Amino acid sequence: MLVKWIRCTVVDRPGFERGQRKWAGLPGEPGFRGQGGGWSRGRPNVAHVFSFWESRAFYDSFMARSHDRLAASQSGTYRDMQVRLFEHRFDVKVGFEPKFSDADVVRVAHCRVRPDRVDHFTLVQEKVWNPAMAGSPGMLRGAFGEAPGNEFLVLSMWDSAAEHGKYRVERVERLGLRAQTEADVAAIAGDVVRVESAWTV
Repeated sequence: MLVKWIRCTVVDRPGFERGQRKWAGLPGEPGFRGQGGGWSRGRPNVAHVFSFWESRAFYDSFMARSHDRLAASQSGTYRDMQVRLFEHRFDVKVGFEPKFSDADVVRVAHCRVRPDRVDHFTLVQEKVWNPAMAGSPGMLRGAFGEAPGNEFLVLSMWDSAAEHGKYRVERVERLGLRAQTEADVAAIAGDVVRVESAWTV
């Protein structure tokens, strides 16, 4: 599965939201699995959108055919768009499905990992972070993806911002020490995204 992460700064919020609804045409596209997103909880006017495709081939076909027509309605409503593609490596909690209807927030973490630490980083994601997240109340599902250049995406969906906040306060620092995160990660950026139900496709 291919995971696409889009982040941009919105300059015309009503226009952007209207345009976002035009993506409702996506379910007819071959290989499309789901899309959702929302507004950053910490950065005003920053929007995140996550879409999921069965494979890179299906995604490339969509980009060549239908993408520009669907995207045209949002032209001029945003700036500083960043798009990244990740290959799904494994689930965070069993049985990941790209659905957003039951999620209140999505936590996204983008990690650049030191080349000699990739194997260790991947292993502790599987053995330390995933069990801790999967066992946390309110954590619904998640995905771990990889891109060329030792870039990784950790996406987790939560049924409430409060439950995600408790996990961060109670567990993240302790787990980070156990996982030797500082030794593995050259840079990390992230956000907590308030899911907008109208954007879910």
